Amino acid sequence: MPKFLLIYRDNLDTPQPSPEEIQQFLGMWEGWFKKFPENIVDPGDGLLPTGRVLKAGGVVADGPYVEAKEMIGGFSVVSAESYEQAVEIAKECPIAIVGGAIEIREFAGFV
Repeated sequence: MPKFLLIYRDNLDTPQPSPEEIQQFLGMWEGWFKKFPENIVDPGDGLLPTGRVLKAGGVVADGPYVEAKEMIGGFSVVSAESYEQAVEIAKECPIAIVGGAIEIREFAGFV
């Protein structure tokens, strides 16, 4: 079955949630995992806003570089029969429910 990467994009202008909102959000994630146990291959994780960029020639720079108000905030890997099914799974992801953007990309299957 094809695999898809769900890339979660954060809006940098979004205020930090309260501890109660965080707990509610974590409960939403747990519900999503339970709803699609055969499809969520790797629940992934959130990403910190810091990082490094490895450039040609072995040059390492601070990153990631954000060119817009959005940056990649996390990811998950799902298996689905088609893009359409991957989109349906993503529509029920907590990120989509709270108004975030999800980029859906199919793995090439090289490995």
